[in-house]
Amino acid sequence: MDSSFAERIQMMTIQIVPFFMAIVLHEFGHGLVAKMWGDRTATDAGRLTLNPLAHVDPIGTVAIPMINMITGIPLLFGWAKPVPINPTRFRKYRPGLFWVSVAGPGTNIITGFLAALVFGVFYKYVTPEFSLYEPLLKMMVAGIQINFALALFNLLPLPPLDGAKILESFLGYNASQMLQQVERYSFFILIALLWSNALVFLNGPISFLTHLALGVSQAIFGFSFA
Repeated sequence: MDSSFAERIQMMTIQIVPFFMAIVLHEFGHGLVAKMWGDRTATDAGRLTLNPLAHVDPIGTVAIPMINMITGIPLLFGWAKPVPINPTRFRKYRPGLFWVSVAGPGTNIITGFLAALVFGVFYKYVTPEFSLYEPLLKMMVAGIQINFALALFNLLPLPPLDGAKILESFLGYNASQMLQQVERYSFFILIALLWSNALVFLNGPISFLTHLALGVSQAIFGFSFA
């Protein structure tokens, strides 16, 4: 087996669990906040759950991560099947749309910081002699990075991403309709952005948030990196 391909398989093995956790928590956050604003659509559809099988999308959860592995993209990327949301059921349309849209990326940002705290506990109190020490450390760091990457990607103002819905919550009817018209081309735009490496500008913010989260963890637990 080619050594580089073996490394990609190892990368996917380390990142697959935090990847699934990140996308499931993202969708769960949307559904939970939607319920808080009066929309029970996700709940009634059985999608307000942490069961990964309920959120698997053939393209975003299976095909795209496999393409990641084959092409050597260093951070596993993809998405889950969006939870069904009906904004007309919100108690107040615009604030409901805003907070439900923010909930997904917000959940990932919170999870990224929580993952850093778990990393801190593990790094300080578990010795390197533990057989799974290095793989678990890598998995935790991957969890931090994946959550921040998913949050920032979803904040792009391209429908149906959360950034577009956040923007829509501030727009008038005509402008919202124009923005929604872009959605028919969104899949092709996203694939082009991914494969052209145009999203490299997200690396800076992802790196900043990762170092910030690890720095907070380091300050709390008082450990120092070797």
